[in-house]
Formats: sequence, C-alpha cells, structure tokens
Amino acid sequence: MTELTISTLPAAPLHVFEIWSNPATVAKRFEATCGFALPHMGRSDGSDALRLIRFEPTVWLVEGDASALSAILSDDGAVTAIGGGIVRIRLSGKGWRTLLMEGGVFDAESPTFAAGCSAATIIDHVNVRLHVVDETTCVAFVPLSFSQGLLHFWEQAAGSLVE
Repeated sequence: MTELTISTLPAAPLHVFEIWSNPATVAKRFEATCGFALPHMGRSDGSDALRLIRFEPTVWLVEGDASALSAILSDDGAVTAIGGGIVRIRLSGKGWRTLLMEGGVFDAESPTFAAGCSAATIIDHVNVRLHVVDETTCVAFVPLSFSQGLLHFWEQAAGSLVE
C-alpha cells in the first residue's frame, strides 16, 4: 500500500483576484503593497497570511487576508469571495502524486510539478485546482458540490494503490 492521507481542511477565506486592465501597473502596485510579485503562471507565492496561486493568465486564487487587494486593483479588476463554494482537500504522504494520476488527465508525477507549483485539471470529471505545498503535500481546491463525490473516489482509489 502507498503511504497517503486524505483530509479535508477547515474553511478558510478564499478569494479570486482578477485583473481586467493595466496588468503591468497593477503588478507594480501589488508588489509595492504586498512585498512580493504576483506569481507567474502555474506558480504561487506569499505567506500563511496571504498566498496567491495563479491558475489562469489574469486570475489568482487568494488564501488569507485579501483586504488590501481591492485598493490595489482600483478599477482594473475585482476581488471576489469564493470561500463558501470551495473545499480544500489535503493529500499528503508519498502517494499523493500516484493518487492524482487515478482518474485524472494531469501528469502529477512530473518532477517539474514541485513545491510552489499550481495546476488546473479535471479529475474524475471534476474541475480541480492543485497547489503543491512541499514534496509530500498537495492541496486540492474542489467545488463544494463535487467534494463529497471526489473524496469518495479518492478514498476508494487510495485503497488499491501500490508503490
């Protein structure tokens, strides 16, 4: 059996940070205010207080205190609360990559999918956002309406994984 733990994380403030216009200007304002640059595509940056995870060209998922972000955007975008509609599921242990290969279309076993990386993919017909925390941990952001089904799928699949 593969070493793997699947756990639902507690609810947390989650927002979408979306730039509509003037991306270079917004990026400068963001870095001046937050102290780090907006993450590149497929990457994340920040701290436990504020982390941005980029999944789309002009959209970032925000974990933590997003209170300063609306002022940074001004009329160039929007910050939207989505925490009530997303469940965070932590996959940890040596087998998390193997589990993500079950029912998925994303190469989670690629060595380039390392700490700080993010990806948007489909797993068991569910739109999932992935964030690699470290070598043994990945957090999946799953729509609330599909979370129980995906958890069940992963728990069933985990029981049959071998190293």
